[in-house]
Amino acid sequence: MGEDLRLPAHTEEVQENELPKKGILSCVSTPVAWFKMLANELHWSFVFGVMVVYGISQGLGGSLARVGTEYYMKDVQKVQPSEAQVYSGITSIPWIIKPLWGLLTDVVPILGYHRRSYFVFAGFLGVLAMLFVSLHNELHIILALLCLTAGSASVAIADVTVDACVAQNSGSHPTLAPDMQSLCAFSSSIGSLVGFSVSGIFVHLIGPQGVFGLLMIPAGLVLLVGLLLNEPRTSFFEFEQELIGYIMAIGSIGSLLGAVLYQYGLKEYPFRDLLFWAQILSCLSGMLDLVMVLRWNLKFGLPDILFAVVDASVSQLIGRLKWMPLLVLSAKLCPPGIEGTFFALLMSIDNVGLLTASWLGGLLLHVFNVTRTEFDKLWMAILIRNLLRITPLFLLFLIPRADPNSSIFTDEVLDSNEYSGVQDSDDVELVALVKSVDSG
Repeated sequence: MGEDLRLPAHTEEVQENELPKKGILSCVSTPVAWFKMLANELHWSFVFGVMVVYGISQGLGGSLARVGTEYYMKDVQKVQPSEAQVYSGITSIPWIIKPLWGLLTDVVPILGYHRRSYFVFAGFLGVLAMLFVSLHNELHIILALLCLTAGSASVAIADVTVDACVAQNSGSHPTLAPDMQSLCAFSSSIGSLVGFSVSGIFVHLIGPQGVFGLLMIPAGLVLLVGLLLNEPRTSFFEFEQELIGYIMAIGSIGSLLGAVLYQYGLKEYPFRDLLFWAQILSCLSGMLDLVMVLRWNLKFGLPDILFAVVDASVSQLIGRLKWMPLLVLSAKLCPPGIEGTFFALLMSIDNVGLLTASWLGGLLLHVFNVTRTEFDKLWMAILIRNLLRITPLFLLFLIPRADPNSSIFTDEVLDSNEYSGVQDSDDVELVALVKSVDSG
């Protein structure tokens, strides 16, 4: 009977002893289950990439790099504290231009991938930079800055790319967006904690250059992320609406460069010579469209978006180089007294030419049966267009080979026109005065 009474007490003691064990197991099993859930929902390569970039590359590697760079500048390069601050600002430039890396990852895929290729590039850049600075004991300060800046760019590019992956997955899995940010924060915090804890020890044992050698490991893991990341390959020759705006915006830079090039290098050249070479370049640049349509650019690993940007920039640059001397010549050809009428006439002739080119281009596409979904004979239309660009060369003899800084008309013509204009205005005033006297 007494033993029966003591059983409940013994059972309670056993349960109390099991509670701490269950608490320890839950502390381990809960994060594991959380990681497993993220890996199942978002793919394990994404979770691995976040942990590598935020935890190892930025957290652990960033803390080692910070302490190692301070001692490298002090003990190896032997620079003053004020100079070290300036150099630190230089190595942080890649983080200031992060929007540029983001634009590249969104707009310019490499080998068909928007993210994987940039992880591979960032990892390779980091390994190369850290290897170079770790093996040279007497490296010049400029080369050392270049290597450290390249290493900083490696981490910055990887950071922007993984942020793009997080943002993309947050859009497709909105309920997991807080979990992804928590994963980033946990990885970064744990990596920084471990990194700063051991950074001083490593600098003491192997020196700052040895620490740079260790930083090849995080960079190598970033490269591995690029090789393992699950990302669908981008379909070539498909441009989204926002990409068209980017292409045209970047192409406008070519137009700006053309105006600058004309102002500071080409405005002294004769009209005929400048227009001749501009037209030749226009014929050659038109072949870029032929290269893209025939898919030759893919054989060299160049994506369509990159080719489209180059084509737009070159075409607008050459177009500006042709248009600027024509505007100058048109302005000089305007006779005194009817400048507005004559200049408008010349511009209307240009607009008629553009309209005719548009209609003939549409007719050419119709003849070759080029539709919204059929592009088999588009290359023939582009080839004919490029050949037709040669025809204006046979009319260049009509362009005067004159000094752009001199006047097209002689001084006698200008003086007679000016005198005639003044005389005509005086006659008008006298007629008006006579009429007013007669009416009075």
